[in-house]
Amino acid sequence: MTVDALIVAAGRGARAGGHVPKQWQLIAGKTVVEHTLAVFESHPRVGRIILVVSADDLEHVAALGLENRAQIVIGGAERSLSVLAGLAEAQADIVLVHDAARCCLPAKVIDRVLNALETSPAAAPAVQVSDTLWRGEDGVVTGLQDRNGLYRAQTPQGFHLDAIRTAHVKYGQGATDDVEVARRAGLTVAIVDGDERNLKITTPADFDRAASLLLEPQMIPDIRTGNGFDVHRFGEGDHVVLCGVKVPHERGLQGHSDADVGMHTVTDAIYGALCRGDIGQHFPPSDPQWKGAESHIFLSHACGLARDMGFEITHMDCTLICEFPKIGPVAQPMRARMAEIMQLDIDRVSVKATTSERLGFTGRGEGIAAIATVTLVKT
Repeated sequence: MTVDALIVAAGRGARAGGHVPKQWQLIAGKTVVEHTLAVFESHPRVGRIILVVSADDLEHVAALGLENRAQIVIGGAERSLSVLAGLAEAQADIVLVHDAARCCLPAKVIDRVLNALETSPAAAPAVQVSDTLWRGEDGVVTGLQDRNGLYRAQTPQGFHLDAIRTAHVKYGQGATDDVEVARRAGLTVAIVDGDERNLKITTPADFDRAASLLLEPQMIPDIRTGNGFDVHRFGEGDHVVLCGVKVPHERGLQGHSDADVGMHTVTDAIYGALCRGDIGQHFPPSDPQWKGAESHIFLSHACGLARDMGFEITHMDCTLICEFPKIGPVAQPMRARMAEIMQLDIDRVSVKATTSERLGFTGRGEGIAAIATVTLVKT
C-alpha cells in the first residue's frame, strides 16, 4: 500500500510563546517543522509529504526551501479545515495525519500505525494513563477519576484515504482530533503503542524537553575499543620488521607475509573494534598472493574499512613483548611510520616494549609477541 504523510502546521500555538508560531521556532539548530519533516523523509514506507501551513507563514516556507521537501497546501481557520485541505491533495492508499509540533516522533511509532492499518480502517498511537487522576474544583481535590481504559492520544493517526476523506467532509467541522472524526463516521480505530518521546510542544518548557530528545543521539557517541594479540617465532634471517621499521637482528621472524607482529596486532585490533573478524579472514594465509607481502597493505585496508564505516581512529597503543632486539632506540621511527600509514598525528600513536622477565617463549628468545588497543569514534 502507498502512504502519504499529511503534516498539519497551520496553527498559531499561542501557549508556546515566542514571536512566531511554535512550528517555526528553532530547536536544536533547526525549526520544529524541519525536524518533523525529516522523520517522514527518512521513513522507507512513506511516499509523498503534504505540509499544510497558514497563508501568513509562506515566508517561512520560502526561507527554508520547504517547497522542495513537501507539497505545500494552505490551511483553514481551524484544524479540521486544514486537514480537509490536505486530504484533498492526498493520493495514496493510506494517509498519516501528524501534528507538526510532535517533532521527536520515533520511526517505530509510524511502523506500528501502518501495520495496524493492514487490518483496520483507522489506527492511532496512544500512551495508557498511569498517573492517579483527580477531579478538582476551586483548587482543591473533589474526587478521583478511574484511569482504567484511559489513553493519551498521539499522532500520526492513520487512515484509509477514501474513508477519512469522506468522514471529514461529513463530520469534520469543529473536530480537534481526526480519530474523533473517524468515530463520528462509524470507523473502528485501532490503538497502537505510542511513545513518551513523542511529545507535543505546547508550552515554552516543552522546547527544552524536545531539544534534549533531539540531541540525545549526538550526546551518546559510538565509541569502539578493539584489542589485538599476535605472535611470530624467530627463524633464519638478519633483521626483523616491527611496526613498519626494519631492525637489524641476528634472527628473523617467520610468517606468511613479512611477519610484522606489531603491525599485524594493530590491524587485528581495528578489525575487532569494527566487529569485522581478523586479519586472517581478510587476507588468508592460504592465498599465495600474500606470501611475503608488506604488512602496511593489511593495516591500510583496516584503516580504510574504518573510514568507510564512518569511524575515525583516535588512538593506537602497541606493546611489543621481547627480550631482543631492543625497541627503545627505534620506537620513535616506529611511531612515525605507524602514524603515516594510519593517517594519524604522531601524538595519537604509541609504540612501546616490555620483556617477560625471561619467562615463557619470549623470555627464552623463541619469538616476539605484541598486544595492541585502538579507539574508534563514529564521525
